[in-house]
Amino acid sequence: MPRVAVLDYGSGNLRSAVRALERTGAEVVLTSERAVAEEADGLVVPGVGAFAACMEGLRAVRGPEVIGRRLAGGRPVLGICVGMQVMFEKGVEHGVEAAGCGEWPGVVDRLDAPVLPHMGWNTVTVPEGSVLFDGIADERFYFVHSYGVRSFDLPPSERLRAPLVTWAEHGHPFVAAVENGALSATQFHPEKSGDAGAALLQNWVRTLS
Repeated sequence: MPRVAVLDYGSGNLRSAVRALERTGAEVVLTSERAVAEEADGLVVPGVGAFAACMEGLRAVRGPEVIGRRLAGGRPVLGICVGMQVMFEKGVEHGVEAAGCGEWPGVVDRLDAPVLPHMGWNTVTVPEGSVLFDGIADERFYFVHSYGVRSFDLPPSERLRAPLVTWAEHGHPFVAAVENGALSATQFHPEKSGDAGAALLQNWVRTLS
């Protein structure tokens, strides 16, 4: 049975993520302890609210260091919602820039859409070879956000190991999910996405064993 740590850094919506992961059959622990987060088979980084506030909470529990150490060792990490956004270089909200974890290039900024937040069910465009979306590429997923990543451009030196990027659209295309070796993330909430979200979490947990 894989052991999954859900990182507790003051963000909301943690219990629903824990319950959804428990339903996959994984042993799940909610923790802010660095050693526990580093040693688990998988680490989940949820997140709701403002980018800068989430980064402040992450830094308080040495989250960027934990994430970096896990990825350096090829140990899986899954980001959810703002937990995906903070994996990028920076976020810009209300004209204020905040540095992210910098695992991926890109800027989190306000979606270009007539109605915000983007709230509700939406389809996604999944690349060939996706593990997260195996068997569920045609399903819908539940989004709640006003900010996102609208372009994902790698420098030429990194394109041979380019991540698998899943897109969605709300006024303009935005990144809905990324799979990049040990690091995966979704902008939508799998724990709120019914059977499709449960299947996605199950697909991720299977990669831990």
